[in-house]
Amino acid sequence: MELPSAAMGLQLDMMASPLPLREVGGLASNVEAAGFGTLWFTEGSRTAYLSCTAAALATERLGLGTAIAVAFPRSPMVTAEVAWELAEATGGRFVVGLGTQVKAHVERRYSSEYAPPGPRLREYVLAMKAIFRAFRGTEKLSFDGDHYSFSLLPGMWSPGPIEADDPPIYISAVLPWMSRMAGAVCDGVHIHPMHSPGWLSDVQVPLIAEGAASEGRTLDDVTLVCPVIIAVGDDDEEIEAMRERNRATIAFYGSTPNYAPVLEHHGFDGLQGELNSLQRSGDMASMVALVTDDVLDHYTVSATWGNLGGVLADRY
Repeated sequence: MELPSAAMGLQLDMMASPLPLREVGGLASNVEAAGFGTLWFTEGSRTAYLSCTAAALATERLGLGTAIAVAFPRSPMVTAEVAWELAEATGGRFVVGLGTQVKAHVERRYSSEYAPPGPRLREYVLAMKAIFRAFRGTEKLSFDGDHYSFSLLPGMWSPGPIEADDPPIYISAVLPWMSRMAGAVCDGVHIHPMHSPGWLSDVQVPLIAEGAASEGRTLDDVTLVCPVIIAVGDDDEEIEAMRERNRATIAFYGSTPNYAPVLEHHGFDGLQGELNSLQRSGDMASMVALVTDDVLDHYTVSATWGNLGGVLADRY
């Protein structure tokens, strides 16, 4: 497979499923050798920051990041400290990616505060940036917001300056408010896997640009990370088997109200409601049946290993 070149403005990354820590180093070493740009770790059943640490110790050039780490259960100070150490350990190869998760998980699984998620996450990012400046010694720690306040950082408790730049902060975003906020205050945006090039160019990227402009920034100041749902194989049979699995993925995401606008943008009005009703009744087979080839091809990519790089470059 030929990877898209940097000259195209594209970098091909890999997203890892949760792995035991003992297996992370080997994976990261192989991903680096294959020429990928960044290895992203999700935070589901495993802790993304620990996975990044294991990967950092096994690599020299590979970018590493969380995609995403759940923000609210951790204080911005705790996240800033971890990100700072990872930036130092990797020589600036680490990106901290944050997300809100959903209300039920934050409140009932983590026993943490959630509402209001958008303004809270915005303040979280700004607090982390203030903490980074304090670590570097460019200003005294002084941050006072509606949800977070920080004013104490004795010298013996500060990690101090590092040779690497401050860790970039990305957030996950789908809907207008969060997309604008990401453009305004973040270094990058994790696009949701449930997207299409049309949704990006017509809706989400203009919202990110609008947010950036509100703070005197441009799209060049914001990196977009676009996870792609892919059906890939050596032949049509292998690809078709993966397409069938991807129908279930699209059915799951599509049942969520947040993604109704993504479906409606391409004329699939009412599909989210139908999927949601079937999900509530536990009829997964009927959910998958609603994901036609037309729906699937809007939100996923199908390719052989040999032409995958070119297909992605053409699509994005």
